[in-house]
Amino acid sequence: MNTIKAFKNAIVCLVLLPRFLMAAVMFWLLDFLCIRKRVFFRMKEQEGDAIDPPLCISDSNRLLSLESLKAVWHGHKLDFLKAAHLGQGAPNTEVVQLEDQRRGRILDYAKEQRPLILNFGSFVEQNADIADSVVVYIEEAHPSDGWMSTDAPYHIPEHRCLEDRLSAAQLMRLEAPGCRVVVDSMENSSNAAYGAYFDRLYIVQEGKIVYQGGRGPEGYRITELRDWLDQYRKNPFLSL
Repeated sequence: MNTIKAFKNAIVCLVLLPRFLMAAVMFWLLDFLCIRKRVFFRMKEQEGDAIDPPLCISDSNRLLSLESLKAVWHGHKLDFLKAAHLGQGAPNTEVVQLEDQRRGRILDYAKEQRPLILNFGSFVEQNADIADSVVVYIEEAHPSDGWMSTDAPYHIPEHRCLEDRLSAAQLMRLEAPGCRVVVDSMENSSNAAYGAYFDRLYIVQEGKIVYQGGRGPEGYRITELRDWLDQYRKNPFLSL
């Protein structure tokens, strides 16, 4: 059993190593402020008036560090090993309600044939006319005792227990009034199943994944979500 696990881990490392090294080189280059400013200026020009959350990194943030590389590797590994895939059944992982701390399943919030938006991020947009939505708060991408970001509005340490995660999720609720917020279990079952780290968007309908966004932050596209919902408004049977 241990031999099989070691072999599997070796295969994962071989597959992920090229993209991980590419990310490390990119971080190293972006630590040169002249390159950073030019890259983000061009990205801002291309985005125009898009509503997607911009990639904002202040000059004081150092990208290449041991903590940042750990976070990048963690994200790549979760994405590679995730159970959620477009067109397949949605993993019904355990979550905890913020209101009463009652444990439930993520698909408990789906209603009949209505699409359910699973938002593993901070941007909240209500689409109550055609879809239900739930914000799933997972482990901190930039904990104050890890890969800390000076751009973060709050300084939240790594969650050591469920109470820590619930307390931090209360801050999410302040930014998402009226939206249902749940938290991932301390086993990080939802994060692992959906490859949600750093952030990600999904749409589930009748237990099947009908939209799968890219891995954030660069793949966290609100515009894609809107486009899917617009198409669904025109033809509700297109996704089935």
